[in-house]
Amino acid sequence: MAHTRHDVVVVGARPAGAATAMLLARAGLRVAVVDRSRYGADTLSTHALMRGAVLQLHRWGLLDGVVAAGTPPIRSTTFRYAEARVDVAIKPGNGVDALYAPRRTVLDPLLADAAAEAGADVRFGITVRDVVHEDRGRVCGVVGTDRLGRRVRLDAAVVVGADGARSTIARRVRARVERRGSGASGVVYGYWSDVDVHGYEWVFRPGACAGVIPTNDGQACVFAASTPRRIGRGGIDVLRRVLGDGSPETAAMVDAGRAPSGVRTFRGLPGVLRHPHGPGWALVGDAGYWKDPLTAHGLTDALRDAELLAHALLDAAGGHRAEEDALADYHARRNELSLALFEATDTIAAQRWRDDEIEPLLRRVSAAMADEVGALLALPTAAAAQIPA
Repeated sequence: MAHTRHDVVVVGARPAGAATAMLLARAGLRVAVVDRSRYGADTLSTHALMRGAVLQLHRWGLLDGVVAAGTPPIRSTTFRYAEARVDVAIKPGNGVDALYAPRRTVLDPLLADAAAEAGADVRFGITVRDVVHEDRGRVCGVVGTDRLGRRVRLDAAVVVGADGARSTIARRVRARVERRGSGASGVVYGYWSDVDVHGYEWVFRPGACAGVIPTNDGQACVFAASTPRRIGRGGIDVLRRVLGDGSPETAAMVDAGRAPSGVRTFRGLPGVLRHPHGPGWALVGDAGYWKDPLTAHGLTDALRDAELLAHALLDAAGGHRAEEDALADYHARRNELSLALFEATDTIAAQRWRDDEIEPLLRRVSAAMADEVGALLALPTAAAAQIPA
């Protein structure tokens, strides 16, 4: 069995895991990151980065890579609900003059490469099967297999689960569920070319929500969301029907572009907020906090929580605070910044609203995003080296 020792092992090399590993490695910790998929693999995503995420990429020195990949700048957002159309300009501030929605084949390798350049040991093709416990019950590592079926063990002072909403780490440490959503939307989505759209387009109508998100290679991610029953097995006809019911104007704009050969379907998954830490372990990203993709905020929260967790782990590793206290603070900050958005998203995803109720819900989402940016600005600009020589 291959057997290595690290300060931190991160399970999952998508944005939450890769960003956590990057920040810890930049500060001098010995970090390993493992992921069962292959480097640069695509995955389900709205791709949309909100202001908080763009701010972080800018501060981490990674935004230029997103821009260099040809990701179009987003300088306006259009909301369509009831009979209203509301256009919102993206105001420059704190180094952010536009939003971006990179393909995951751009963003994920960018963050994984940054982690490796910081000194983290990044390994793909490793499937983690279980955690390892000390005699006293503290988690002290993980075991798994590589692509050839060989057993792998990685020991660490702390194991971070960044392995998605169906997290193996969360299951193995028996992370308690603190809040469970009651709604979930089915989503069908695909990539249209030559659509005349330059900003985010969001459509919110009861039973017919949708979005058009400009991304790389001259394409736009077009999605339509409704109840899982209405979405059914998906298909481009379902997407067009739901989009047309939500906004005929947006549907006409999409139809003027070039349709893809196929679309993809997500059958829905209720939101969940898990207790994110325990002796020797922590959760970040969707592993600790999953919400419906309808508000397109998953990536932004994943990067936020990566930075919050990195600061907590560095405080503990540097002897500034006890690990339990540092992780409890991470837990409290995550919940403080998440609960309002979690509840609003759950209500929207469950279609438990009328046309006259969606605007207040969207204002709650906007207020939560503003709180998030304020919290990030209060943090140091990067995870500074806090580990004694």
